[in-house]
Amino acid sequence: MPATDLVARRATLARSVRLLGQFRYEQTDPARFYGALAADTVTLVADLWTGVHGTAPGRRTVVDVGGGPGYFADAFSRAGLHYVGVEPDPREMHAGPAGQRGHGTFVRASGMALPFADDSVDVCLSSNVAEHVRDPWRLGNEMLRVVRPGGLVILSYTVWLGPFGGHEMGLTHYLGGARAAKRYTRKHGHRPKNDYGSSLFPVSAADGLQWAASTGAAVAVFPRYHPRWAWWTVRVPVLREFAVSNLVLVLQPS
Repeated sequence: MPATDLVARRATLARSVRLLGQFRYEQTDPARFYGALAADTVTLVADLWTGVHGTAPGRRTVVDVGGGPGYFADAFSRAGLHYVGVEPDPREMHAGPAGQRGHGTFVRASGMALPFADDSVDVCLSSNVAEHVRDPWRLGNEMLRVVRPGGLVILSYTVWLGPFGGHEMGLTHYLGGARAAKRYTRKHGHRPKNDYGSSLFPVSAADGLQWAASTGAAVAVFPRYHPRWAWWTVRVPVLREFAVSNLVLVLQPS
């Protein structure tokens, strides 16, 4: 079974509309937004594992790099997976409901230097983190290092030139990241949480595809929130930078 067969079957227009509709709640109602995203992410991980191995992941260990306050922990635990969240910022780690932190293991650490041995975990996931670090492919290499042969690295990130590249700054990022951040500050009286040059960086689709190819471990690439009939946009240079709002890179170390 090809790695993305099950993912493709679920990649319907209805799913895309449902998920994209949740993005407006990211800052006003994070539990709603991250709850919906967590449920979809668990399904994504399980489908990719099944696509590669032919069996469900069972009690596999999932390390979530940049897991934040633990909204994903409950969803992964309900699915029977052992969840380990990695988060460098203590404010983010304690931002969500405290009860959710009881459903997994949480480690304060940087994704640039994961505190795990080589070849020690089954799945290493990073969801919407790469655009927030200065060297996203160092993060990717660390994820590859800790995953055992046959496991999966799933790195999903927001493409800068896509419609959501500016995060809460909206489409003003097309004016340039620094200018967009200044406009946001003038309007709201404070810097954006995802601040260009410090906590938000321009990461292209081409960068991710080039890095994945260079590892020799890539097994699949696809746009995360698109229906299956729009996945072809990943294959078209320039167009993919604007049309692929979020790119998923799937790698299997050997």
